[in-house]
Amino acid sequence: MLALEIDWFFRDVDAHGWIHIATIPVFTGVIGWLINWTGLIMLFSPVRFHGINVPGLRQLSRVLPRKVQEVPGFLQGGIGWQGIVPARAAKMGSIAVDKAIAKLGTPAEFYQQLEPDQIAEHIVSVFQPDMPKMIEDIMAREHPSLWRDLPRPARQAIIARVQAQLPTVVRGITDEIGVHIDQLLDPKVMVINHFQANPALVVRIFRDFGQRELNLMVAFGFIFGFLLGIPVAIVDHWFGQWWLLPVLGVLVGWTTNALGMWLIFEPPEPRRILGIKVHGLFLRRQDEAAEVYAQIIADDVITLERIGDFLLDGPRGDRTRQMLATAMRPAIDQAAGPVRGAVRIAVGRQRFDNIRDAVATEAVDRTITPFRDPVFSKRQADKIRTLVAVRTKELPPRDFVEMMRSAIREDEWMLYAHGAIMGFAGGLIHLAIFGVGGR
Repeated sequence: MLALEIDWFFRDVDAHGWIHIATIPVFTGVIGWLINWTGLIMLFSPVRFHGINVPGLRQLSRVLPRKVQEVPGFLQGGIGWQGIVPARAAKMGSIAVDKAIAKLGTPAEFYQQLEPDQIAEHIVSVFQPDMPKMIEDIMAREHPSLWRDLPRPARQAIIARVQAQLPTVVRGITDEIGVHIDQLLDPKVMVINHFQANPALVVRIFRDFGQRELNLMVAFGFIFGFLLGIPVAIVDHWFGQWWLLPVLGVLVGWTTNALGMWLIFEPPEPRRILGIKVHGLFLRRQDEAAEVYAQIIADDVITLERIGDFLLDGPRGDRTRQMLATAMRPAIDQAAGPVRGAVRIAVGRQRFDNIRDAVATEAVDRTITPFRDPVFSKRQADKIRTLVAVRTKELPPRDFVEMMRSAIREDEWMLYAHGAIMGFAGGLIHLAIFGVGGR
């Protein structure tokens, strides 16, 4: 019976009908390719919001449906576009910390991997040449007459004692940072803030290791669209209604984009469907992706420079400065040596304490300054990269998918809606060129 139906179908189609039918899969294939190609543009470009501000839109947007509020720019009162991935950079940073970076261990364990002893040695080597001038400047500012009246050998003796104390002081400081690092350093805030300020980094994470898969997704857009166009052509010929192609184009466009996203991220574990082994394209190269991801994190996100900046200038910077200054004061007392009591009497207790506190406070900034040395930070980056790469490779595939997909998931409906709109437009264009099909 089925053979008779198929034979009757082929006999029923004339030459014009064959052209009409044959062009539908070609159209849906081209539209599928365009959908996935432009979908990638929507995902990654532009990095910053481009659009216009509309008076009153900010207030109006708060009463609109939640999905509409998610469109980049609406809550800020603008009409325009920002790439979905860069628009959600902060969220991806948050999930990246929860899924991967947090698995490195506590901030204290992470800090120990950076080899504090080496950091201390570097601080001493950088700080020591500046120590004489710093002491000269502080003494000249805090008690110019005392410093002026001291013989040069006495001045040099004081400077020498302070310099001799420096390695012990610095090791104490790096140890103190290690003890309190859990309270001083918040990797999650650090990563989120950096991703939010530099959304292009999130785009790089996708592009640097996933460009091959993204290109393949675009190519599959044509294949999916073409295959989906075959039943569309049969249905259109069978019923011959003018509205069929635009309506079915919506389904084809939506499905093509959904299949494209599925192709990249699903399934997280290898699985056989109809005897064919399938595995999310990104997941097939998790180890390679981990290396790329770790390199970006180590070079641009969690660097020794940025750790130093966060410790002194971050939300807990005041606490860091206070802690370091408190740790340095006893060492400065010891540097004064046996003349400490005499000096305290000569200049007064308050003045002596002011001098000691000034040395400690100024030394804090200079002590952390070597953290910001780009050459030294670059050397330490290899340790950070290795740590992040190992942990990312160890992630369960589902967690790895979530880490990468988090920047897209809540906005995927926009991609599907974009596919549906383009599918609808493709149906109208085919209708305009070839007219209504049907028997």
